[in-house]
Amino acid sequence: MAENEMLFHMVHGGPKPVAPFSHAVECGGWIFLTGQMPDTPASPGVLPDGIEAQTHNVMANLKTVLTGIGLGLQHVTMVRIYLTHFDSDYAPMNAVYRDYFPQGRRPARTCIGTTGLAYGARIEIDMVAHRPA
Repeated sequence: MAENEMLFHMVHGGPKPVAPFSHAVECGGWIFLTGQMPDTPASPGVLPDGIEAQTHNVMANLKTVLTGIGLGLQHVTMVRIYLTHFDSDYAPMNAVYRDYFPQGRRPARTCIGTTGLAYGARIEIDMVAHRPA
């Protein structure tokens, strides 16, 4: 891949997009993963109850996209989390999220409270990853 060439990734078996976008875009070794919803590829638009289950589903969707492009969570450098119920969901979301990354190897992160997400989800997460040379 040329230094400035962009690759637009749609992962077979990945989450169904809720809008017109790619699962990930890659340029110069950097991969920008679209925010994922807490539904599953088998049941688009159907969300589990509770922030814990929704966090697990979002992370599973992100792992599916990463795996589909030959990467894993160890390649993630930045995470952005969006919560619609920030005050009540922040602590339980963190209790689930922390288990996906080993202590001492956790990506930089931003967590934002927002007024609404697609499908009425309580959480959405996007990521930035880097492909080793």
